[in-house]
Amino acid sequence: MKKNYKIEVDCANCANKMESAANKTAGVKNAVVNFMALKMSVEFEEGANPQEVMEEVLKNCKKIEDDCEIFF
Repeated sequence: MKKNYKIEVDCANCANKMESAANKTAGVKNAVVNFMALKMSVEFEEGANPQEVMEEVLKNCKKIEDDCEIFF
């Protein structure tokens, strides 16, 4: 399953950090952040609950960039 999320981030470097943090989160098969469009595209692993996984993705992103936001 693949879903797109609107994000809020200040710079391209921070967006890259968010992408890296998302890809390291359990349940995420692949995540791509588009800084120019302010979107995150996430492909979930089979059987993963997208809502629970995205809550963990947000926690992991906030550890790296505390003023980022993901709207889901």
